[in-house]
Amino acid sequence: MSSVRKHSTRRKKRYGQKLKEKAAFRNPDEFYFQMIKTRTVDGVHKPESQANKYTQEELMLMKTQDIGYILQKLQSERKKIEKLTAVLHSVDNHPSNRHIYYAEDREEARELQSQASESRVTPPSGDIPDHIKRKTAASYRELEARNSRVNQLEKLYMEMSLKKELQKKGRKRKLREDELVCPTSKPVYKWRSERKR
Repeated sequence: MSSVRKHSTRRKKRYGQKLKEKAAFRNPDEFYFQMIKTRTVDGVHKPESQANKYTQEELMLMKTQDIGYILQKLQSERKKIEKLTAVLHSVDNHPSNRHIYYAEDREEARELQSQASESRVTPPSGDIPDHIKRKTAASYRELEARNSRVNQLEKLYMEMSLKKELQKKGRKRKLREDELVCPTSKPVYKWRSERKR
């Protein structure tokens, strides 16, 4: 055995012996404040559930902050989509270069105009370089992914705002299917009209 391993092993043995000694001399009437918060079930300490750790007002505040974060992300995604669509539209509708021709008289101007209209044919897609095609395809994929993310965020925002509204005070009830004007898969709630003072 090398000396480092030997010293390490001995140190661990001594530590284990100290722990056994401490457990043997432990006072059974010992008290810690943590004991108030735990319960023994089959000899195992289980802490009390901390579900009621926050008050109703604190929970409402946290939900509001979560909704604010989701709304912020939703708005930033929409802005990114706007920028991306603007860039992609400008790439797709890129006008051909304009040349300015100077003519001496009207006949020459008509002649130049007819030549320009004949030569002004949109370039075939084969003229576009491959790296530009790849970039535009990647941009379209990114746009599609961002659109799906916006849809998910909108759904999440609606669900969270509904949960927040349901937690508020006031009488409300879930409408039955026969009461709905246009039935949907989502639950619809109706609040009792409250007189404002």
